[in-house]
Amino acid sequence: MGKSVLILEVLWWVVTAIVAVAVVLPAVQVAEGYLFVRANVVFVVAFITFSRYIFLLRHTFLARRQRLKAGLFFVFIPVVFLLVQELNGFQSYLDNYGFVPMLGHLPLQSFNAYSRYIYNEMLFFGVGAILAGIVLPFRLLISVWRVRNRGSV
Repeated sequence: MGKSVLILEVLWWVVTAIVAVAVVLPAVQVAEGYLFVRANVVFVVAFITFSRYIFLLRHTFLARRQRLKAGLFFVFIPVVFLLVQELNGFQSYLDNYGFVPMLGHLPLQSFNAYSRYIYNEMLFFGVGAILAGIVLPFRLLISVWRVRNRGSV
């Protein structure tokens, strides 16, 4: 792995961490006992990382690691199921309790604004991570085929 690939990978992880903190921090600061911090961070990190590997695979450390790419295909099956389970848990909680236990202490206008924000960002990053988690394994297999048959990523 070249030095530039390593620098790029570290830079992307720093950007991912900054985005994750920026997205999750408003919910954590306002919601009392926010139960979905871990799931929320996982959704943001998974969405950014999976999307990055889908579109920028040739610029990652995975580009020429054939066995790792083939092995990751099978790893993504349980990963996608876990992501779906986390999103389902969030939706089930909202169906049963709503946002009142977390945001009930806020004035009505703030309650509405923060509940929309939390719901929309969880849904956006959750569904995005799930879809990217479904697409990425196939992108990895296509890359394996291309490296083997054409010499490109």
